[in-house]
Formats: sequence, C-alpha cells, structure tokens
Amino acid sequence: MKNLSKLLLAGAITCAVIAMPSLATVKETGTEALAPLPIHATTTQNIVDALSSRHYVPAALDDELSSRIFDTYIGDLDPSRSYLLQSDIDEFEQYRYKMDDALKRGDLSPAFDIFNRYHERVTTRFEKVIAILDEGLERFDFTIPEDLLIDREKTPWAQTEKQLDDLWRKRVKDAVLNLKLTDKEPEKIQELLHKRFSNRLSRSRQTNNEDVYQLYMNSFTKTYDPHTQYFSPRTSENFNINMSLSLEGIGAVLQLEDEYTKVVSLVTAGPADKAGVLKPNDKIVAVGQGKTGEMVDVIGWRLDEVVQLIRGRTDTIVRLDIIPASEGDADPKIISIVRNKVELEEQSAQSEVIELEQFGSPHKIGIVSIPTFYIDFQALQKGDRNYKSTTRDVKKLIRDLLAQDVDGIVIDLRNNGGGSLQEAKLLTGLFIDRGPTVQIRSKSNRVDILDDRDISIIYDGPLAVLVNRLSASASEIFAGAIQDYERGIIIGSQTFGKGTVQSLLPLNRGQLKLTQAKFYRISGESTQEKGIIPDIEYPSSYDPESIGESTLDSPLPWDKITATNYRRKHSINHLVPELKSLHDERVSDNADFNYQTEAFAYRKSRNEDNTISLNEEQRLQEKSDREDFWLALENKKRVALGQEPIASLDELDEEEPTIASNDASAASEIAGSSSAIPVSKTDDAREEPEEEDPTPDPYLVESGHILLDLISLEERTAAGLKRSRDS
Repeated sequence: MKNLSKLLLAGAITCAVIAMPSLATVKETGTEALAPLPIHATTTQNIVDALSSRHYVPAALDDELSSRIFDTYIGDLDPSRSYLLQSDIDEFEQYRYKMDDALKRGDLSPAFDIFNRYHERVTTRFEKVIAILDEGLERFDFTIPEDLLIDREKTPWAQTEKQLDDLWRKRVKDAVLNLKLTDKEPEKIQELLHKRFSNRLSRSRQTNNEDVYQLYMNSFTKTYDPHTQYFSPRTSENFNINMSLSLEGIGAVLQLEDEYTKVVSLVTAGPADKAGVLKPNDKIVAVGQGKTGEMVDVIGWRLDEVVQLIRGRTDTIVRLDIIPASEGDADPKIISIVRNKVELEEQSAQSEVIELEQFGSPHKIGIVSIPTFYIDFQALQKGDRNYKSTTRDVKKLIRDLLAQDVDGIVIDLRNNGGGSLQEAKLLTGLFIDRGPTVQIRSKSNRVDILDDRDISIIYDGPLAVLVNRLSASASEIFAGAIQDYERGIIIGSQTFGKGTVQSLLPLNRGQLKLTQAKFYRISGESTQEKGIIPDIEYPSSYDPESIGESTLDSPLPWDKITATNYRRKHSINHLVPELKSLHDERVSDNADFNYQTEAFAYRKSRNEDNTISLNEEQRLQEKSDREDFWLALENKKRVALGQEPIASLDELDEEEPTIASNDASAASEIAGSSSAIPVSKTDDAREEPEEEDPTPDPYLVESGHILLDLISLEERTAAGLKRSRDS
C-alpha cells in the first residue's frame, strides 16, 4: 500500500486535465480544494513534448495511453484501495479516455478533481480513526479469530463506507496489537497511535498544489518506464544534493512504501553499509537523536520529513527503529548509526589474498573488491596525473597481487550499483587485448559501440567475477563482457537488470529525468530486466521478486540486437557443467550455503502469506515459531562449523552487535531526499577501531575453489590436446 506521503516524493506522477465539472466535494470536511498553478500548464506541455521527442520508447499519447495513465494515477493515489469507493471510481471513469487530450493542452483539472475527492476521503478517514482511538482500546477483542488482508492491490473497491470502516477498524486493531506485543501499556499505545494519526491528518491537510502536480506528472511519466521522473523545484534541489553526496548522513537510498519509509539500497562505504545494521527492504518506524533522544514515530510521514530527521552533523548518532526484512520477522528493533560523509577513498577498490588448500596443495587467490565504478572528475579536469579511478586503482592492486604469486583473481562486484560507464569499459580492457565492451542504442536506433583499443593486458590468468542482485548498471556491463568473451567465470546470483541510460532535462519549472538509451552486451543481449545470469549460481540473500528492475512498474523489456564482431579470449563455456558439478558436490554440506538456502526458502514462504492474524494468542505463537526456526537454523550452522550452540537469539546480539543492537558503535545516518536518498556511515569510536572479522567470507572462499577447479580443468584439457597432437 503506497500512501500519499510516499507518492508525493518517490513516485512519478501524471495527469490529464479536461475542463469539466469538479468532482470534489470538499466543503463537507472543511478541506480546501486544490487547483493547479498557471505555470503548470506550460510545464505539462514541455513534459509532453520531451517524452514524445526524446524518450527512448516511442509512445503515442492517445486513448490507449490515456487509459493507462488513468489507472496508474488512481493506483498511485490509493494502491491499497483503502480510501476511495467504487462509486468514486465510477464517477472518475468520465476521464479515462480524455487524459491524453488534456495533457496536450496542459489542462490539469481532471487530475485535481480526482485528487480533491481522494483528499476528502483521506481526511475523513483519519478523522474517523482518531475518533476510534478516542473511544478507548477496550473495544478491541484480541481473543476472537480474525485476520487482516495485507496486500489489497487487486481487492475490489469497497462498495460502502461501512466496508472501509471495518477495514480500518482491523488496521487500528493490528497497530494496537503490534504495540501490545512489545509490552507497551494501553495508555502509551493510545497516546502513540493518536499522535501518529493526528500527524498523518495534519500532513494530509498540508498537501499543496505542487505536491499534487508532481504526483500526477509522475503517474504520467511512469507509463513510459520507471526511471523517467518529473522533479519539482524542491525535489530537484534535493536530487542534485543527493547526486553530489555532499550532505552528512548514513548513506542510504530511501523510498516510501505504504505508510513506511523503506530502505532501497545502501551507499557503498557509507555509515550504514559499514555498520552492517541496516539492509535493503528494512522499514523505518521511528527516528531518535543521539543515544537517549526520544524516538519519533515516522509512520505515515512524508519522505522529505523523515530524511530531515535522519540527516545531521558528522559524528552524531541517529537511532532507527526498524522492521527488519532480512530476518523474516515483523518484530521491530532499534539500531544506532554514526553520521558521516562518504569519502571517495573509502569507496576505492581494495584487495586481499586468501589461502586455500585444494588437491592436497596450498594455493593463493587474489580478491579485488570494487564497491563502485568511480573517477575523480575534478582531479582529472585539473590535469592531476594521479587522479583516482577504478581502473587505475585496480591496475595497481593486480600488480601487487601478481607480485604475491596468486593462482587466480576474483573480482568482487557484489552490491556494486554501478557508476562511470567509461570506467566499466576501461576495466574490461585490463583483461582483454582489444575489442568492443558494450553497445548503446538510442531512440533513433543508432547503435554506438564502446571499444577497448589498448592492446596491453594487465592480467591474463584465471579470472572469476562475483555478483549479486544488487550488482547493477556498470557492474552488469563489465560482468557481461567478461562472460561474452569467456574471459572468466561469472559466479553469484542474478544481477539487478538496470540496462537503461537517463539524463536530466531542465524545464521551465523543475526538471525531467528521462530515459534516452539502452545498454546491450557485445553478444547483442540487453542487460535490461534480466541482468546477468551467472555461470554458477549461489544462494541469494535478496528475493528477485522484491528487489530488481523486474519488480519496478512498467520496466522496459529485455530484448536483443545484432551482436558485434568480437573474438572470444578463452574457451571455458564447455567446462561450466563440470565446474558446477564440482561446486554442487563441495557445497552440499557447506554450513554457510545451506544456511542461506534454508533462510531464503523460509522468508519466501512467509512472504507468500497475504494475511495477518489479529488474535493475540496466535500472534504470540507465530512469533515463537519464528524464533524457534531461526534459533534452530543458527544452531545447525554453528554445530556444522564446530561452534557452541546458543540457547537464545539474544546471545547473537552479544557476539555480533551488528545484527541487532543499540550500540552506537554500529551507528550511521541517512542523507538525501526525494525518491533516492544517499546516506553515509562511520565508526563511533575511531580511536578504538573494530577488529577485523577473522572468519573468511564463504562466498569468496568457494569462488576461490571454483577458480582452482577451472585451472585444473584447463590444464587437463591442455594436456589432452598435447597428447592428441603428439600422437
């Protein structure tokens, strides 16, 4: 369920306007009807012209698109069908095939008429909820069998107010039960919920015409693709700040989902990323300042307001009350993060050597971890010969690894969300003599091919590239090229699937982020939506049905174009089946891999349940069952690793404060705003740096073993060819 606060800052909004009688009846509730500003008409026409002439996908603004805009706008306003009635939808139908003509004229009256009716319903609904709370909590009976439907996106619209009254009674009951299960007193629960819904009512009444316009325009642009967005002047300013990472924060990208602020991703080497306490899909319930500041409930808040609470000065602490997504558990917990800026140095590529034993002999595997594809443009423009960039840094790291006589190298691109396209091309060139690296197709169907023209190779030995669901964009370009050239083995989980190119277009009011091109691999396959499919797959920590390009609204489809002329650098594809067989045999009793596999399956099964019980005894039993599962799974792994089992999950907090802790040493903060918010992180006590975790990353260890298998199989193949020639 996406609430208004989410949509006003995170979504793309579209609206067509036609001069018709207003549907809004706002006088009954005292809500003031909103109307577009005069300048919005011209801005709308500019957006229509830009989409028509510059967007990658040609789409006629006709009745068919008008119908999609209509459905998208209604869905963005009330995705959980919790406010509007079927009678409202029936009345709105007069606009379904008129949005296109209205947009061309810059007429926004239909969008504002629809919004004003919706706004009236929201205001009335929150007033009713507050009245329910004023009656007291004694009315709720938690002993009867009763369920609440969670995902209502496909539920029929309510026919009567009575049906919505019952839905919201259940929602309030669920909110009360959630707090009751955290041992809060009834008086405190009533006070907190009264304040929560009073705040939501107040914020709803503060909605202005600019908010409505951005919401509608983004419903319009969203019908083209999920990355094309209109930014109002205020949102544009926040977006530009975020892109420069100039604000202190925790280093997170946020968006609104339902009434919650949800973590989309973490900025590499930011405070939250370093602390390890915040994960994608976690939901933020409350925000507190410092070690002891009051926790402010932020459910239902606008995204920009939540961001302002999370931002702050470097080295200060922010506490977040979150509902973790990664633990298959709805129980909130409080984490602490120390605010800081993201430094370029901290995002630099790093290397290490891991030692493995295989075939009865010791081996060394070099690891090069690349958090992002970066380049210091300012230093480059100033003519600084020592400017930092991914390729320059990796080149030095590989030379150092070769000096240590490593047997093979793993390029770790997990959680690398991309960055400089030029760096992705240059990095590929370190491992091939010359050739194409990526194709870029524009709206006109012109295809530009980026080539590596440097015949020198820094490393021609055994190579693996490790990716996961959060590897995107430039990471996918590099991994795809390595896979197409058969230069190395791709390992991990399916990548994000971000294969489009956007640019910012200034408007007379605000700006438009516009999709103008698409990436293709040298094989002709798009990286869009499907991403990169690894040669050997690892258990994933992220559900591809909840994270990735394919989960967004109206993503551009995967397709193919003509392959470029390129020559494969090695021949390893025929070895993949045997490599996979050796891998499967090796990890069949691997404690870490089995843990991830079982954990993922459990979370997935829980996510498939679309109802939640409002019976206290059943909820307590479900909580106990969850804790029993995670405790049993944790102990199964510990025993397999030769560790002592634990009696309670609470013991993990003592051993690993980054899992669930109020400790400020795990602190970080969020900076940014709008639909994407960069955040950064640092250690609370720098004079006492944390000790490095001596436990090797099981995914890196297994990647090293796969490389050693590849070396062995290639040596066997070479020996066989030699015998064949000799005979």
